[in-house]
Amino acid sequence: MDNNNIPDTIVDANSVGALAQVRRHRLLQICGVSALGLLISVLIARGIAASIFLTGLVSLVGAFLLAYKYKIQASSFVLLSAMSAMLFALSLVGAGLFDIAIIGYPCLLIFAALLGGVGLFSTLITLTLVQCSVLVWLNLEGYVSPSTPRVSWEHLIFVQIIFLITGFGVYVLVRDIKQLMTSLQNENDKVQLSRAQIQHLAHHDPLTQLPNRLHGELLFERLLEQSKSNNTQLAMLFLDLDNFKPVNDALGHGAGDVLLEELAQRLSDRLGEGQHLIRFGGDEFLVLTPCGGDREHNDALTDFVSSLLEECAREFEVLQNRVVISSSIGIAVAPKDGEHFKELCRKADIAMYQAKNDGRNTYSFYSPEQDELSEERFRLLQKLRSAVNARGFDLHYQPIVDLNSGQPLVIEALLRWPQKEGGMIGPDIFIPLAETAGVINQLGSWVIEQACLFCAGQRQSGLPDLRVAVNISALQFNDGLLQGHIEDALLQAGLPPEALEIELTESLFINDSSGIVAQLAALSKMGITIAIDDFGSGYSNLAYLRRFNASTLKIDRSFIHPLTVDDNDVPLVQAMITMARSLGMSTVAEGIEDAATRQILLEMGCDFGQGYYWSRPLSAGELGEHLKLLAKTK
Repeated sequence: MDNNNIPDTIVDANSVGALAQVRRHRLLQICGVSALGLLISVLIARGIAASIFLTGLVSLVGAFLLAYKYKIQASSFVLLSAMSAMLFALSLVGAGLFDIAIIGYPCLLIFAALLGGVGLFSTLITLTLVQCSVLVWLNLEGYVSPSTPRVSWEHLIFVQIIFLITGFGVYVLVRDIKQLMTSLQNENDKVQLSRAQIQHLAHHDPLTQLPNRLHGELLFERLLEQSKSNNTQLAMLFLDLDNFKPVNDALGHGAGDVLLEELAQRLSDRLGEGQHLIRFGGDEFLVLTPCGGDREHNDALTDFVSSLLEECAREFEVLQNRVVISSSIGIAVAPKDGEHFKELCRKADIAMYQAKNDGRNTYSFYSPEQDELSEERFRLLQKLRSAVNARGFDLHYQPIVDLNSGQPLVIEALLRWPQKEGGMIGPDIFIPLAETAGVINQLGSWVIEQACLFCAGQRQSGLPDLRVAVNISALQFNDGLLQGHIEDALLQAGLPPEALEIELTESLFINDSSGIVAQLAALSKMGITIAIDDFGSGYSNLAYLRRFNASTLKIDRSFIHPLTVDDNDVPLVQAMITMARSLGMSTVAEGIEDAATRQILLEMGCDFGQGYYWSRPLSAGELGEHLKLLAKTK
């Protein structure tokens, strides 16, 4: 059964029922008024005319009862046929075609138009024509001789009754027509209102009531033509919120909607004449604004953009929570950067991402160089996906040694991406791409697996206490499967959990997630150690060191290099080492390249060192022999 037709069926049934009710009501009215007229006629008529009126009255009572019992078709038939027969009989016994009863036929036609459709009306008018023709034929053939009565007050009453009944029928008919016209006008108004609402919904965002992307394109085309005629330019600002997702994650999408509504109102209040705000989608907005000739020196435009950034950065009150966000804005200018809406959107979007790369909460003008970087990024992204699927990466390893004994205790796994044409793409380039492309989990799992296998091999080759350190991206914690991947890798390699160390960057501290804390606690409980990599170069929140169960602190190379040439960093490095020791953590100094630096760190109480002084990062094949040489060094 097709349920889609049920609503239409119900509507049709309701319409038919309403129409039937109206027809019944009209029948009762007509029968009542006509019966009253015939009752008066019966009282004043004499002879055969009285009998005819009485017969008609009885028929009308029958029609009334049928209508009362909802026998509408039968009632209509009885009413019209009885009245038609009555008029014919009165004309037949009276003056024939010139009898006053003839003027009752138009009243019957009006009743037929009120009570029935085309079929009933056509049948009655045909019957009327036939009856009139029969009257004339009977008179002409001499079967009936018309008798012209003398004018009397009774005749006047009969005429008045016919006029009153006819007038009633005309009044009812006209009133129904007026009601129908009013109803049609109301329906037309509803249709026009619905059409306007549909048009509004098609061109506006339902949440913020701002013009949507479709309407924005029409606005752009119109404003571009105006700017050309005024010899000015049209700037497109692509605004994207920097940290909107945490609002949805923490407070729910309802809170995110409230924030977007308030932001839309704030930005709208900043607009002047000729400026338009558009909801592009999600947490993205477009602003179209006229601007001067030289975009780089258009102070009015940059002041306007700065005011939008300020509005976005103001505190929001969302569901009794105070929320602070920021935004990044990319700017493309027509016609210099293009004259098509989609082209300008793409270029403003590229400029917006440049603003994000520049530190967020700022703006950037589009330049062709950004386009080239975007195309290069896209090509690199496609190559990266293929390389991940084909496992086209290499792992190099760099030893971490005990500063006192010089023995290699840990090797750090460093991912490299070799190219067919020669050379390498550095992890500082492809790791962010992998995170953006959503392949970091797949790539990270492969690194853990290969590092565990290599470490297990080295332990079997004469370095039984060797451990391996693997860098972990914050995104690898998102799906909650990291612990399972690590357990599988350790099991496959036959490596004990104590032989694995995971290195976390300070950026992980920004994501203050109880889920990450729980996963790190579970890994630590297994026996896996946790190291904080590049400490001092980023977030540097000491309160998190213990919360994340870190056992090792790796001091960033930027603090180690200057130790032999500049004393300014010595107190800072000493403070890091002392702080780590007070927390029960060991320290690793990164970037040691000479014996003098090693000696300074050793005197400071640093535990371990890593750098070119002992070894550059080596491939798996090169590292084995090198580790054995280091192990023999005292």
